[in-house]
Amino acid sequence: MTLLRHTDAEVRERSALTINPAKTCQPIGAMYAALGLHRCLPHSHGSQGCCSYHRSQLTRHYKEPVFAATSSFTEGSSVFGGQANLLQAINTIFTVYDPDIIAVHTTCLSETIGDDVKQIVSKAIADGKVPDGKTVFHASTPSYQGSHVVGFASMVKAMVDTFAVPSETRGRSVNLIPGWVEPADMRELKRLAEVLGVPITLFPDTSGVLDAPMHGPATMFPSGGTTRDQLRGTGAALGSLGLGPSASAPATVALEQLCKVPGQVLELPLGLRATDRFIQAMQHLTGCRIPDAITEERGRLVDLMCDMQQYFYNRSVALWGDPDQLVSLTEFCLDLGLKPRYVITGTPGKTWEKRMQAAIAGRHEVRYQQGACADMFLLHQWIKQKPVDLLIGGTHGKYIARDEDIPLVRHGFPIIDRIGHQYFPTVGYRGAIRLAEQILNALMDRQDRLSPEESFELVM
Repeated sequence: MTLLRHTDAEVRERSALTINPAKTCQPIGAMYAALGLHRCLPHSHGSQGCCSYHRSQLTRHYKEPVFAATSSFTEGSSVFGGQANLLQAINTIFTVYDPDIIAVHTTCLSETIGDDVKQIVSKAIADGKVPDGKTVFHASTPSYQGSHVVGFASMVKAMVDTFAVPSETRGRSVNLIPGWVEPADMRELKRLAEVLGVPITLFPDTSGVLDAPMHGPATMFPSGGTTRDQLRGTGAALGSLGLGPSASAPATVALEQLCKVPGQVLELPLGLRATDRFIQAMQHLTGCRIPDAITEERGRLVDLMCDMQQYFYNRSVALWGDPDQLVSLTEFCLDLGLKPRYVITGTPGKTWEKRMQAAIAGRHEVRYQQGACADMFLLHQWIKQKPVDLLIGGTHGKYIARDEDIPLVRHGFPIIDRIGHQYFPTVGYRGAIRLAEQILNALMDRQDRLSPEESFELVM
């Protein structure tokens, strides 16, 4: 394929044009977050084509069926509003599919015409279209701004606004808001909390939903996901830890404002130091003792980093993807001895550049950019100017990897040409070992491939 082989190395200033964006749209993130609630059916308030695209992206990434409903706007809905469509949809969904929750997210079309979804949901309840014991809530997720990470954050905050119940007493449980990570990462966070002896409420939780086992009979709603009762109890928690400021800060702040639950926002526990901070935050919040099992996991990661340091050292790397993941990934690359050279994210945000500066701590010159014009085209231009040894990011980087003959480690969203990312975590110490192994194998495979016969080694 010659799609990228004519990319010009000369970077021209762009103010609006995006070429091959390093992000996707808000409703995809909102849909993914909603799937992390037990017996929840996401609903796309817009055209049928939008919903089909969002479902297909998630299905391609997770290799699992993704169920979602749509208001199926027509030309008439676009002119006169989608209230009638949404009211009919709510009635049909509860009658035919019987979910416990409908999570409505908006699209470009419904946002542009100004549909008041809150009023429509209130009318549905008043008209008796929402059965007793069922819930309908919504999040505003216009596709023409933000990114899938922003949509995820908006939907998770809407969960807090809808379900959290203030309490005068504080329990022992900790609210853990994981940010946009894989189902395997959510399983790993729950395992770490269990080893620490800390009861948690993880929300949203896509483990058991988008990595559900095949038992034989098909089910509309898998067994996983955070329940409504668990969400209601978040207002009585000991505290909240939001993992990843871009994806989890809005919900963490909302819990503190609405229910007076003390909150702390951390970087994603991806890599050595970020996981250290997560474990220490859990200890500080709950007073738990760090067991030997956690210390040993950390020690195995450090041992691998020391044993293989000569293969990591001074290799340059380009990264792209979600802002929360990029901050922790950049820090981990530096800990491994790699040199992050380029970092881009299409997700806008006011604090990301400061977070990146904290991650690199002035140790290396890293070129980073965010926003609409921070796209894969710009990254390719930078690489044309000064190549790198390794690429880390989603599937859309495979064209650059092929054109420039650079090894690619797939990480983030979307990954639509490989499997395994939904089953193997990259958070925590165990996840960092897997990620380090993926990076190491990519570099050593290239070394084997390029070595002349006289220096082709059996033992490396």
